Amino acid sequence: MKLKLDITPDLVAAMAAEVKAGEKAVTAAMREAGNGLKTAWRSQITGAGLGPRLANSIRSQAYPKAGESLNAAALIWSKAPVIVGAHDTGPLIRSKAGFWLAIPTEAAGRGLRGSKLTPGEWERRRGLRLRFVYRRRGPSLLVADRARLNTRGQAVASRSKTGRNQVTAPIFLLVPQVKLPKRLDLGRDAGRAHDSVPGLIVANWVDERY
Repeated sequence: MKLKLDITPDLVAAMAAEVKAGEKAVTAAMREAGNGLKTAWRSQITGAGLGPRLANSIRSQAYPKAGESLNAAALIWSKAPVIVGAHDTGPLIRSKAGFWLAIPTEAAGRGLRGSKLTPGEWERRRGLRLRFVYRRRGPSLLVADRARLNTRGQAVASRSKTGRNQVTAPIFLLVPQVKLPKRLDLGRDAGRAHDSVPGLIVANWVDERY
């Protein structure tokens, strides 16, 4: 008696096809999860009023960059990690030198490309000296004497010889420390993206087969 066993379809070919389908499903799932997390973080940043420029600092990259793999992964990061991280954790900020933190008022204006000015930069740009005013209650001040406010509410040097329209303008508030409010919760969205991966893999695997 002779027995002959034929396996149809070919088992080796079937397993290879299943592995290929798995590679495609895992890679597609990681790319989808990565792009979803990037979009969620960007939306969270703009929703917190931090602006599109900071939101666009969020980037993503799927690995492998080409082809498929069962070990596919996605990396999501920020090109401005210090700023984003500060709004995510809400740290207590102190002066490095142990002195005051100078917070510019509206009268201080802005520097190049909208950057905030330091007291030294402000004096050089405006041609005015700042005077320290100690206050027992509330923040102390750096003020500019014999200044005038332009149409944008910024303090500039006055050219008046009679003192007309001259003011003493508060330019900086001086505080020993500042508690930055926590405005982001990046971990929440990261957790949701992580939890979505198994479902995305299954969905992509089923789509590949059918």
